[in-house]
Amino acid sequence: MKIYCITHRPIKDINKLGLIPFGVGKSEFPSDYILENSGENIAYKNTSYSETSFHYWYWKNVLEKYDTDSWFGMCQYRRYFVKYKFKKYIDNSAGRQGFYPNINNINDLEKMLQKEPDEDWKNYDVILCDPWNVGVKKKSKLIKRGFRSLINDPLIFFDKRKHNIKLHFEMFHGYNNLKKAINELPKKDKKDFVKYITENTFLSGHCIFFSNKPKIIKNFYSDLFEWLFKCEKIFGFDLKGYGQQRIYSFLTERYMPFWFSKYAKVKYWPWIYCDITKF
Repeated sequence: MKIYCITHRPIKDINKLGLIPFGVGKSEFPSDYILENSGENIAYKNTSYSETSFHYWYWKNVLEKYDTDSWFGMCQYRRYFVKYKFKKYIDNSAGRQGFYPNINNINDLEKMLQKEPDEDWKNYDVILCDPWNVGVKKKSKLIKRGFRSLINDPLIFFDKRKHNIKLHFEMFHGYNNLKKAINELPKKDKKDFVKYITENTFLSGHCIFFSNKPKIIKNFYSDLFEWLFKCEKIFGFDLKGYGQQRIYSFLTERYMPFWFSKYAKVKYWPWIYCDITKF
């Protein structure tokens, strides 16, 4: 299974993990890296698209030539799919998503990685990250970041069921921004996406997946980038602050699990957060 590892900084140990190193952004990378400014690309948008610019490159330069049913996919230099047996040891609570304490070196991580298809994937099209709860633990943070949402719906303060994907986006990426983006969705998805973000309090995030259905993934990318390019006319690229500068990545993070849950057979799989630059 070919797995690309997306990174915005050069890391010497990605090859030791048996992954394909893929460089995004403006850093200088070693010669064995594949770079997003090769082939057909939107590398110049990376500051606002983050890892989503990789997905465009992958769509145009790899998937367009891919016609087998072999599994393929990607990870990030800090987030990896791992073998299912580790699931019970991984903490996905708020603020600790993907936390696993027992990795001391690159060899420990390599032994955990899911690098081959699992038997349990047999009847599924797409593997996504185990979802994590987007609920807000501290009411002080809810007041500080979600004040406008609270004015619109005061019950959010008392009802955890209202701590949904919509609220989470409004708190961290701009109050009206998701609403503006939704207005650019095609009719076939608009109502379903609104339902998804309002009814779900868990998010399968991080914009990584495994699949063995290139046709499905091509359809996903086509819908995704048609939407994002429309959103560019609203938000542009002169965006300030962490929560909004990479807005197209954050939109992708919400749209990806929605789209796959609607159009494909999805299985959720354990993953961990592990920054290998610290080894």
